[in-house]
Amino acid sequence: MAFKEYENIDELRKLQRTIASVLFDFAKVCEKLDISYFAYGGTCIGAVRHKGFIPWDDDVDVAMLRSDYEKFLREAPALLGDKYRIDNSRTQANYPSPFSYLALVDTVNVPEAFETCEWIRSIGIDIFPLDKVSEAQSTRRRQLRGTWFWGRLGFLRATPRPYLPFDGAKRHLVYFVCGIAHRLLTLFRISPQFIQDRWEKCAKLANDEDTCLVADFSDRHPLTWSFTLQEIFPLVDGEFDGRVIKLPREWDKLLTRQYGSYMELPPEEQRKNHYPVRLDFGPYSE
Repeated sequence: MAFKEYENIDELRKLQRTIASVLFDFAKVCEKLDISYFAYGGTCIGAVRHKGFIPWDDDVDVAMLRSDYEKFLREAPALLGDKYRIDNSRTQANYPSPFSYLALVDTVNVPEAFETCEWIRSIGIDIFPLDKVSEAQSTRRRQLRGTWFWGRLGFLRATPRPYLPFDGAKRHLVYFVCGIAHRLLTLFRISPQFIQDRWEKCAKLANDEDTCLVADFSDRHPLTWSFTLQEIFPLVDGEFDGRVIKLPREWDKLLTRQYGSYMELPPEEQRKNHYPVRLDFGPYSE
């Protein structure tokens, strides 16, 4: 399942507060570095609809243009200090995703999807780079096919048991195939770094083009998660847990395109979270 209700609501609220503190520290660093970021996906819905987290949600997503993303990876560690670590395939041997994760050091927050992954997920936030979408159909197809293939392969390299939204015999069959693929990738020493390099090469194919459409190529359907620069900028202020964060200028238009009637609470079977199988607040337990 993509959703499991927390039995201890206080634990969820504590996790949300801790993640929010990561977000606010991230926003401060972005301001110091003159980096433009915005709340993305469900985090943007939370800011608009709830002025904070969606009540059952337990993660934060932010996005930024590729140039700002690379600047953040280069310059933010010096400002973040020892409290944080930026995880991605450049810094972690078994990292499973093509985007980065700002991790709160000495904490653990492992959902089912990462239970068998050697990378230990901390409490933190996801940081997504946005790359240009080519106007040339042939190049766009290469972007879409290449990022889909290498993105899925990267996750299989990191874990033989990815999250699957179904059960039964089909689930067992898919896990069997995934296990074989994982073992073959490991046997032939195909590293996550090698896979990430190929993914980035495909994602960046159009970054020298004069085009205003950008997308999150880590998603299975990048064009659904695409934006024009005019829809993003200039950024506007939004409220999140009593603090100000940044939203895309046309947030209503974008959320409607991506979610439909996003102001209505979805039925439980359509809700999503990342219920942890391992959770440790470490030095932040109080």
